[in-house]
Amino acid sequence: MSADAPEAAPKKITRADIEAKLGELTGDVEGRVEQAKISATVIAVVIGVTAVVAAYWFGRRRTRKRQTVLEIRRI
Repeated sequence: MSADAPEAAPKKITRADIEAKLGELTGDVEGRVEQAKISATVIAVVIGVTAVVAAYWFGRRRTRKRQTVLEIRRI
């Protein structure tokens, strides 16, 4: 560049520019939040089902161990 050349005037930032950029950022974040919500829901359901099955299995196992064996004999 030569010393005689005028510098380009900086572009003014308008309200529309700010709103457009904010819209881009918000759109990206909202998409990621929705994906995270779906993943979290699936994980919560899997953990819940696993907990119920484990509680049932351990409860049934405990009941079998404590069950009294009754023998009836005919005389």
